[in-house]
Amino acid sequence: MSIKHGLLALLQDGPKYGYQLRGEFEAATGATWPLNIGQVYTTLTRLERDGLVRAASNEGDGRSMYEITDAGRTELAKWFETPVTRESRPRDELAIKLALALAVPGVDVSAVVQRQRMSTMQSLQELTRLKRNSTDGEISWQLVIESMIFGAEAEIRWLDHCEAMLLRHRGKPRTMPQTYDVPNEQEARS
Repeated sequence: MSIKHGLLALLQDGPKYGYQLRGEFEAATGATWPLNIGQVYTTLTRLERDGLVRAASNEGDGRSMYEITDAGRTELAKWFETPVTRESRPRDELAIKLALALAVPGVDVSAVVQRQRMSTMQSLQELTRLKRNSTDGEISWQLVIESMIFGAEAEIRWLDHCEAMLLRHRGKPRTMPQTYDVPNEQEARS
């Protein structure tokens, strides 16, 4: 999720201070994404520079309030209307770790999978406890926690799949993926 769009969304219902935005952001996401106050103010500065927010009335206490502009509302509407693509998500560190573990001699890939499965199971248990203890009125938190639960469950299924693939391929020699050289002009003509 973009901090920029998160702050714009929170400004939809009226002007707010940076600390207010930070608190509301963490409340809306169930504190699953802790937000540094420096990130808030840096993002607000960029949003103001881009004409998406503007400084609102200052209460005289030195704190600046920000409000969303029409351009900010347009940007936010466009963000809500645009699906999140797989390409725009962060790289999957676990998939990269396992791929590299297979390429590096001496790494016990099965042990890496097992440790990850145990860690993910512990996370899943904690997430399930958090869900069980949440109240019905906290729908934004429930959406976030359930997304995390589904993600952990999917990761466990994927790890099971990885383990099955390792068992099927055990005993076969490790090979690096085939690379293809693009011929130079002279090679291509011959």
